[in-house]
Parts: sequence; structure tokens; C-alpha cells
Amino acid sequence: MFKQIKQLTKDTAIYGISTMVSRFLSFFLVPFYTNIFIPEDYGIITNIYAFIGLLSVIFLYGMDAAYLKYDSEPSIGGFKDKFSTPFLSVLIVAFFFSLLLILTQEPILKLLAVPQKFYYLIFLIAPILFLDAISSIPFIKLRIERRAKKFALFKTLNILINVTLNLFLILKLKWGIEAVFVSNLLASFASFLMTLPIVLKNLKFDFNTLLLKRLLKFGLPYLPAGLAAMVIQVIDRPIMEHLTDLNTLGIYQANYKLGIFMMLFVNMFQYAWQPFFLQEAKTENAKEVFAKVLTYFTLAGSIILMVISLFIDNIVKINFEIFGKQLSLIGSAYWSGLDIVPVVLLGYLFNGLYVVFTVGIYLKEKSIYAPIITGTGAVVNIVVNFILIPLMGIMGAALATLASYLVMAIGFYLVTQKFYKINYEYDKIIKIFSSIILIGIIYYNLLYNGNLFLIYKIIMLILFLLFISFFVIEKNEFISLKRNLGFKRK
Repeated sequence: MFKQIKQLTKDTAIYGISTMVSRFLSFFLVPFYTNIFIPEDYGIITNIYAFIGLLSVIFLYGMDAAYLKYDSEPSIGGFKDKFSTPFLSVLIVAFFFSLLLILTQEPILKLLAVPQKFYYLIFLIAPILFLDAISSIPFIKLRIERRAKKFALFKTLNILINVTLNLFLILKLKWGIEAVFVSNLLASFASFLMTLPIVLKNLKFDFNTLLLKRLLKFGLPYLPAGLAAMVIQVIDRPIMEHLTDLNTLGIYQANYKLGIFMMLFVNMFQYAWQPFFLQEAKTENAKEVFAKVLTYFTLAGSIILMVISLFIDNIVKINFEIFGKQLSLIGSAYWSGLDIVPVVLLGYLFNGLYVVFTVGIYLKEKSIYAPIITGTGAVVNIVVNFILIPLMGIMGAALATLASYLVMAIGFYLVTQKFYKINYEYDKIIKIFSSIILIGIIYYNLLYNGNLFLIYKIIMLILFLLFISFFVIEKNEFISLKRNLGFKRK
């Protein structure tokens, strides 16, 4: 069992390095934007990217998940069919929606509260969505072939180009927010050029009708599911702007972005997890391995949650210099929203749990449940946002995100247990979350009473780690884990 987990850990690490580098390069833009742009301008950028996130799901309409599922299916189509059919279908749909987006620019951007002087940005947004959509299939091809290093290189170069262009256009040429989207467009075009050899090698201009039907049958339920999942990620932005203002939205988004530390962990795990469980499902002890994966994932995520939550206010106030400008992780105008960070991190942890629970959906081809569960999560998110934002401001929006991910984790768990029952280590999971709740109560009590000194934070972290060491990780398990993950006793 530990051998399989070691392989999953190795794959997670490979994808994790690229994801971490890419995300941190991308996250570098947050202090850059928040120290350069006023909250209102950052609010405009936030609203537009929320819209891009929603449309990116429509442009793919579940074809990415379907391609990942059916590429290894031997009974349908040849080698090139399995790549060409999803690629060409995404190409056609993405082109149609890009054109439609340009033709309907005014009502869309007006709905997003984008000032009329920025309406021309639609001519940057549409090709960004198109290029990202058609590049997604060759990137999945790299994952299927487990060419992690090339995947990592391409993703890192994309972000590096984006960040470099942002710095040059804004600092050197003194451009405004349009520089953000020009940089993104050029980076997306660079990604397309990098993946073009993969496309040319595997493409033939023909559709396999039978394969396309199977892809659509499995993938289309992921369109509403993907939309619902994206709604959970971005709908709080327009609701926040509607109920408050662009200034508050900018503060919320800057602090929400600090959840990147948990999002990194979840994303790099997800890249490795899906190919892993599809392959391991055929082994005799698959369910035992999957149960252990949930325990270790929850354990690792809880440690990240504790460390970042306790010390985030100390971290963001560290100053550093770039091109002669004194910057902090986020600008001081945004520090008032730091108390939402632990809630955002916990929400991402539950997001990771529902990723773990998707194993039953994939293996038993029950994708029809995906839109039901994620749709429920989206409804919860919207309702809680409208209830709590007027009462609690940005904390209400953070709690809405947490509530929706919790609902989705429970939903996917119930489906997995119904069709692919796994005996998870419930006692350990309960102990981990009990300790999180206890530390959380102490944290927020000290925070709002003005007594959250550094020494208290260190003590809380030590107590948490001691609890985990004594009551969650068994001694024989710890020894086996060390040995099988490559740590030898000298």
C-alpha cells in the first residue's frame, strides 16, 4: 500500500513543483497590483477574471474530463481519434463562443460594472478564452502520458511570460489595467505555440462519431457541474460589488488570494490524483489505499491551514523592494481583510476533500451526479452570500465559500459511498477536524480581543502538532511511512 502512496506522492511532487512555481509567480502579481492599483481598479480586474473563469468552463463543456476518462479506452477509436475528436470539437465551440462574446460585448461588460472606456478589453478577453481552451487538450495529453516535466515547463513559462510582461508594461511603459489582459493574451499565445507540436503530431481532421457520442455523454454533465463549481469560486465577486462597492471587492479579492497556499496543495494533488486512482482502481487493495490517501491528505492540509492561518498577518507585512519600490505581500490598504484568510483556507481544504471523493464518480461513470452536487453547492453559495454579506461584510462571503465546499464534499462522499464504498479512517479524520475547530475558536477569540501575540501563535501551533503526533499518527504507521517514502534510518 505504501508503495502506491509513494508513487502518488512522487507524482504530486513533480506536478507540485511546477504548480507551486507557476502559482507563486502568478501570486507575485497580487502584491504588485495591490501596491500599484487602487482597490477600485483592482475590483474591475477581479470582476473580469471572474467572468473569464465562468466562460472557460463553457468553452470546454466537460470535454477535458471526458478526454481524460476515455483516452485509455481500447474499444473506441484509434490513437489519433482519441485526441483529434475532443480537440476539434473544442476548437469549433471555442471559436463560436469567442465570436459571440465580441458581438455582445456592451451588455456583458455593463453587467460586470466595467466602465465604458474599458469596453475594448473584450478584444483581449475573447482570444484569451479561445487560446486557453484549445491548449487544454494537449496539456491533458501530457498528463495522460505522464510527461510531467514538460507539463511543468510549459505551465511555468506561461506564468513567467505573463508576470514579466506585467512588470514591463506597467512599470516601464506606465500602462493601466489593460496591461494585465495584454500580458495574459501573449502568455496564452505562447502556451498555444508550445503545445502546437503535440497537436500536429496527434491531429487528424476527422471526427470519430461513436467516440464523440461517448465523450459528450460523459462530459456534458460536467458543463453544469463545472459552471456550478466556477460559480462557487467567482460569484461572490459580483455579489460583493452589487451589495457593497468596488473598493470593498478589491480588499476582499486581495485577501481571498492569500488562500493560494492551500489552493496550491489541492491543485498539485489533483493533477496526480486523477490518473493515479484510474490506474490503481484495478489493484486488489485499491480501496484501502484510497482510504489512507484521504487521511494523509487531510493531515497535510490541516498543517498548512494551521501554519498559514496563525502567521499570515506577520507574513503579509514583510517589506521587500522591486525596481526601487517598497512592496509588501499585499498593500497596506488591503490589510483590513486579513481575518478572512483562515476561513478561505479551510474552504479550499474541503475543496480538496471533494476532489478525493470524486473517485466513485469516475470509476462508476456516475457523472450525472456531478451537476446535482455542485449545483447544490452553488445555490448554497449564492444564498449565503446574499444573507451574510449585508451582516458580516467580506467575512460573510468567505463563510459562503466555505459552506458551499462543505456541501460539495458531503455530496461527493455520499455518492462515492453509494456506488463505490470505501472504509475511510473516520476516527482519525474526526480527531484532525476537532483539533482545527478548537484552535480556530481560540484564534478568533484572541484576534478580536486584541491579544494575538506571536508567542500565543507559536504555542497554538505546537499544541496542534503534538496532538496530531500522539493521537492521529500511529507509531508503526509513522515508521512504515518514513521507510517507504524514502527516509532511511542511519
